[in-house]
Amino acid sequence: MTAPIRVLIADDEPLARRRLRALVAQEPGLTLVAECATGRAAAAALRAQRVDLAFLDVAMPEGDGFDVVRAAGPGGPAVVFVTAYDRYAPRAFDVGAADYLLKPFDAARFREALHRACARRRPAPAAAPTTDRLAVRSASHVTVVRVEDIDHAEACGNYVRLHCGGQRHLLRETMRALEARLDPRRFARIHRCCLVNVDRVREMHPLFHGDWLVVLSTGARLTLSRTYRERVQQVLGAAR
Repeated sequence: MTAPIRVLIADDEPLARRRLRALVAQEPGLTLVAECATGRAAAAALRAQRVDLAFLDVAMPEGDGFDVVRAAGPGGPAVVFVTAYDRYAPRAFDVGAADYLLKPFDAARFREALHRACARRRPAPAAAPTTDRLAVRSASHVTVVRVEDIDHAEACGNYVRLHCGGQRHLLRETMRALEARLDPRRFARIHRCCLVNVDRVREMHPLFHGDWLVVLSTGARLTLSRTYRERVQQVLGAAR
């Protein structure tokens, strides 16, 4: 089965985001993983998770679409710029954009841009081998933590705090790097700052605006962001 294409939308206009969100939802094989209103938020979302395709407005507060492309670097997602101004088109293609959607556009034009972006995507690299142990270093010693003992993990800047039963360990690693080392069938991001062992999930309760309360078997009560809900439901279904 082909993995879904993970999509990010960045536009400071709510109506424009709603329009793109509706078009993405109509296309099989697309999964919306982030929706942002500023360039800074879009760049942070790209750092926090894998994104295959980004629809970027040019003019946004806190960094424009070109700033987002620059922050993503050479290994970033395929990009389609979405803007009301045609004057940025030459620059967009100079930075390697797959297409340039000029507002207003219809569903057929969106689909054309989507096909171009998908053709631009590089073949996915082979999955990195996962680990079953983590070495947590402190000033005086190294603690070996079994991955299966991790209940959940939370981001702390450039560190990750591992919750393992009644113990906590501070791992010098980013959340994104840790997630890449863990088995995606057993661990899932529920928030940009939190990752859980799905075997510990005991209950889920709806909250507001698409968020959910996740209760672990340890008693921990965590928030599942609507951005990650579909992915978590997929993993929970596979793990049960």
